[in-house]
Amino acid sequence: MKEPDLSLPQKPASPSYLHADWTLRGWFCTRDHKRIAWLYALSITAFFFLGGVAALLMRLELITPAGDLFSAGMYNRLFSLHGIVMVWFFLIPSIPATLGNFLLPMMVGARDMAFPRLNLLSWYIYTLGGLFTLAAVIAGGVDTGWTFYTPYASLFSNSAVLAAAVGVFVVGFSSILTGLNFIVTTHTMRVPGLNWFRLPLFVWANYATGMIMVLATPVLSITLLLIAVERSLGIGIFDPALGGDPLLFQHLFWFYSHPAVYIMILPAMGVVSEIVACFARNPIFGYKGMVVSIIAIALFGFVVWGHHMFVSGQSLYAGILFSLFSFLVAVPSAIKTLNWTATLFRGDVRLTAPMIYALSFLGLFTIGGLTGIFLAALALDVHLHDTYFVTAHFHYIMVGGAVTAYLGGLHFWWPKLTGRLYSQVWSKVAALALFIGFNLTFYPQFLLGYGGMPRRYHEYPEAFQVLHVLSTTGSGVLAMGYLLPLVYLSYSLVRGRRAGPNPWGATGLEWRTGSPPPTHNFDTPPDVHNKPYAYR
Repeated sequence: MKEPDLSLPQKPASPSYLHADWTLRGWFCTRDHKRIAWLYALSITAFFFLGGVAALLMRLELITPAGDLFSAGMYNRLFSLHGIVMVWFFLIPSIPATLGNFLLPMMVGARDMAFPRLNLLSWYIYTLGGLFTLAAVIAGGVDTGWTFYTPYASLFSNSAVLAAAVGVFVVGFSSILTGLNFIVTTHTMRVPGLNWFRLPLFVWANYATGMIMVLATPVLSITLLLIAVERSLGIGIFDPALGGDPLLFQHLFWFYSHPAVYIMILPAMGVVSEIVACFARNPIFGYKGMVVSIIAIALFGFVVWGHHMFVSGQSLYAGILFSLFSFLVAVPSAIKTLNWTATLFRGDVRLTAPMIYALSFLGLFTIGGLTGIFLAALALDVHLHDTYFVTAHFHYIMVGGAVTAYLGGLHFWWPKLTGRLYSQVWSKVAALALFIGFNLTFYPQFLLGYGGMPRRYHEYPEAFQVLHVLSTTGSGVLAMGYLLPLVYLSYSLVRGRRAGPNPWGATGLEWRTGSPPPTHNFDTPPDVHNKPYAYR
């Protein structure tokens, strides 16, 4: 197949969305899903680097066995800041609110989201809730971790738990509105000819994510509200002294928070599917199997929450069932990994920056998934629970998976978002730095956890120091892998070569319009006659 020309621009007949109304009102009162995606992108980037600074400070503390830099209480506040910011304000909205918001209407041939005003409202709710929570976490400090476990959070903590919980409660409504928009847009705004089994897998992934957001987020909101009620009014909900049950909080919290893992990872899987097919120049192997796997992962996410509670005192019989379901959820994930590998087989693979990110995702997600099987085993979890093994597993899925895919998607669709091309050399350096730095940071933590090192401790025996030093060294390399894209992508906005409408030679509908697209996406509605990923 002829290589696409990366340098030939093609101006759309209508002005691009970036030049339509360059005023504060034009941005902060916009109903254009593409501009709202940019508002989200700037917001989550700020939260990401704030959470990253907290992580680096933690790693600096852990270079030596003694608590040299921070007290135990300050260290608790530091990892709580890191977790709350990264989970609630970066990981959960990262791909859906940015790439999903920008691309989903274009991928189905629509002019905008089904509810543009609700889309803008979701960003305002997210921003206000995030700033409120951030003020509480920084000014008053929160030392409960990102999980707000009771009874410590509801009775004993002297930190600003109530304010932080209220902020996360508010942000939950942003997720619900985003999920609702994804569902209705996918159902009602597809162009003629685009039936369900012609949808890109990225659309399927965000559709399933939208269902999880709408069904699971209200449970989290109610749970956080109950903490606020118990903490402020002294009503016994989770406090056993008042007739409450502390395990009830864990059941309610993880009923949302394990599906929330798939809010983070399903869109990442959609991104990887688009990148692998494009740069392998092959149709996705087993497309219908990939669709079924997406739906299966979303459904299984609602029945495995109890594997977080194997040592909490829940029923042994419940633990056996949750262990079984946790093993079963690995099956659709394995199918997806196998199908991505089969798509690469005999493909004309091009190692562009997006493809390197996608291949990194495959390796890191596989390690994260396999170590999850260890934690799903009842007997092994007794030894590994609340150790650095859990920390490493979580980060291999959430950071190695979701963040790597987010950066891969950002690089893949950057020419469409901005109409500009970035440096291939620097982008490949950044992708490799991320992969090397990530493994150097988190692989030693598997060994720490297996050796018995509990997480959330700022002091530890000297025997663990070498592994902690390796982990801290890796975090520096990882930070470089995150900072480099900020530099060269920003530079490309000013000095980057102009991109044509389809610089990668991809097949999706979003590539049939200008780069950047016009305000209403398409000057004429696209038509669909082929199956998805018709590269051959």
